[in-house]
Amino acid sequence: MAESKKELAPIRLELIIAIVEKNKALFYTDLLQALGSNLQFTTGAKGTADSRILDMLGLADHEQSAIFSVVRSDRVEEVMDTLEDRFHKLRNGKGIAIAVPLSSTIGTLGYGFLTGDERMAKNG
Repeated sequence: MAESKKELAPIRLELIIAIVEKNKALFYTDLLQALGSNLQFTTGAKGTADSRILDMLGLADHEQSAIFSVVRSDRVEEVMDTLEDRFHKLRNGKGIAIAVPLSSTIGTLGYGFLTGDERMAKNG
């Protein structure tokens, strides 16, 4: 029996923005992909925060990268917990991450790709 469109109701997406040391960006990008993110964009980052705040966060005097990653909202807690764990346990792996809900609409094929949902791509 074919699945109806109602059974394929989309799960909301969130954008996770992580600021990490530049030499750890590939590690974190791979980690995010392993946690279910099908889209990551990495770019160099330079902040305007006060040096005391950067020292407190462990981000002072290092080149940083910003990783933008799209994740299903039902996976955000797991992703954020995993990132926090790695920030504390990985040598020179400190960073900071936030999750921002995405409220715009996208097509079914794009949504299927971003969520890894093959059903959406087939029914799009």
